[in-house]
Amino acid sequence: MSQIQETKIVNADPTALGVFGLSVITFVAASNKLHWTDGTVYVMPWALFLGSFAQLWAANLDFKRNSYFGAIVLGAFGLFWMAVAFTWVIANGFFGPVPENADLRQFGYACLGFMVFSAFITVAAFEVNKVFGIILALIVVLLGALGLQLLGINPDFFSPIAGWSELIISLLGFYASGAIFLNSFFGRQILPLGKPMGWVKKAT
Repeated sequence: MSQIQETKIVNADPTALGVFGLSVITFVAASNKLHWTDGTVYVMPWALFLGSFAQLWAANLDFKRNSYFGAIVLGAFGLFWMAVAFTWVIANGFFGPVPENADLRQFGYACLGFMVFSAFITVAAFEVNKVFGIILALIVVLLGALGLQLLGINPDFFSPIAGWSELIISLLGFYASGAIFLNSFFGRQILPLGKPMGWVKKAT
């Protein structure tokens, strides 16, 4: 019995946990961007624990499984959400008064940097499955819109784009995490994620 349980643990896919963490924080953060909720004080715990720790934990497990895609993607975005959480902590004055020379545009440049990185990931994501590909493409849109908004470039236009793209990311993420969990648990496809596009072939 113990050998069966150990085998299940070894073969378990941590991606469901990481994607679930991403889904929860983007759902909560989107509620703020779309003005359904106010402020970021109560967004911070979800950014730190679900957006950051859950994805970093899943990334660590993926590294041990030699799952290159999951390890890099979940690790990168886990670190992103940790930085976002601490940005909000500073902005809300938890470490004391915010210095007068604090410039939130630096957060905008960070978002644009992650947008460039996400564009590369999107190419690989479409070779994993279509749902992942769409999620990463929307993350590129989200980060680009958020970055430009934080830089003060037409915020009335880019703010709703950031909010709605983040909401769709969260909903697709919930589906993807549920599909990965059920497909892994039952050992067969319960919910489809879409076959890889086949645009770029891997070396054999």
